[in-house]
Amino acid sequence: MLFNTIWRFKLLVFLHITSLGALVLPCNAAENPDSTQVTVLTVDLKEEITPGAARMVQKALNFGQEMGADLVLIHMNTYGGLLDAADSIRTRLLNYPKPVIVFIDNNAASAGALISLACDSIYMREGANIGAATVVNQEAEALPDKYQSYMRSMMRSTAEANGRDPRIAEAMVDARIAIPGVNDSGKVLTLTAREATALNFCEGTGETIEEVLGLYGVRNYSLLRYEVSWVDRLIGWLIHPAVSGVLIVLILGGLYYEVQQPGLGLPIVIAIAAALLYFAPLYLEGLAANWEILLALAGILLIAAEIFVLPGFGVAGISGIALLLFGLVTSLLRNDGLDFSGVSTMAIASALAAAVGGMAGALILFILTSRMFASSPAFKKLVLDTELNSAQGFSTALPMPAVGSKGTALTLLRPSGKVQIGESAFTASCDSGYIDAGTDIVVVSVSAGHVIVAASEGS
Repeated sequence: MLFNTIWRFKLLVFLHITSLGALVLPCNAAENPDSTQVTVLTVDLKEEITPGAARMVQKALNFGQEMGADLVLIHMNTYGGLLDAADSIRTRLLNYPKPVIVFIDNNAASAGALISLACDSIYMREGANIGAATVVNQEAEALPDKYQSYMRSMMRSTAEANGRDPRIAEAMVDARIAIPGVNDSGKVLTLTAREATALNFCEGTGETIEEVLGLYGVRNYSLLRYEVSWVDRLIGWLIHPAVSGVLIVLILGGLYYEVQQPGLGLPIVIAIAAALLYFAPLYLEGLAANWEILLALAGILLIAAEIFVLPGFGVAGISGIALLLFGLVTSLLRNDGLDFSGVSTMAIASALAAAVGGMAGALILFILTSRMFASSPAFKKLVLDTELNSAQGFSTALPMPAVGSKGTALTLLRPSGKVQIGESAFTASCDSGYIDAGTDIVVVSVSAGHVIVAASEGS
């Protein structure tokens, strides 16, 4: 019986120790980072913050989830960029299920500061800086306060989400906010690595990724690096607002120059290629929906109908411009049909600037190149420029038709075109409306070598 009692006691002790081990071992594993290997995804963000950069970060984080990465490290060096692209990255980082740390290698200015605040931990190299997040235009001039107010709010909320001082984050946007002992001069706040560490805005300083991971508490790890393919780089480049604006210029410019010459030629090929380069990346990214592309196409067709078919400039032309502009702008936004509630004001402003800027650029191009194009060496190779002078027996003098002379319209006059009067062809204009080819015409006036005609009665 004594034996049974001793045996039972030993069994109870064994079971008790075993149960304690089940509780203690996970704690020891957490305290000893060498016991479990951690997969760390590293992402380089060393460029201007553009839609292409936002796309790259989104794909990298998706890749990290697919590969089961335990930790994401963003290796940053940027002077900033577009606010809507930075906001897209910020939102994704705040909602990412795994820890994200940022290693600021040199600069995290403006949009870079906002993205850094969205990370769970911030580490900086000695000599690095973070801050200067005032919203500016392309001339580096501060935008009105409504834009600054929105940016201040985003900086505050992002800092609060990760337990950082929202006052410091707001001071990076607003020079009126003073941080005692750091920013008493009325200037927008920018922190050095040591200042950020002293203010608990940064978890520490390191010189390499390995050192940063050690400071974070990870020593047994494998690095998983996200590499950007050339296709992704091309798509990222094509969806940049500046490139989108240039493509809009080429689309409209190609259509304009195609109208200026008979038949189908190089301009329409350029217009079609530019349209494909504009819409294809946006469609692949889920930005441009089918109906948005169709709207832009309908706008182009209405403008073409106004030019080729309908007289004057009226409803079709205005409607075409409106549809084209709406299709181009919405193709750049992450809207849900006609619901734009999830699209920021800055994103709409950026898309509108790209579309309107492209259309304005096309107009300027038309004005500047109308004469330059005709006199360029490339254009002269396409046309006959043999000089026919009087020494060779040629004469440029052509008797002008008398008022009342009758003839036939050789081409559509809308309002200018060619007419046949007697044995000669003349460039002429109709006095009102338009005249179809083959219509009988009569000369109503001749002024300064210019022939004005009208349709003959009964035509």
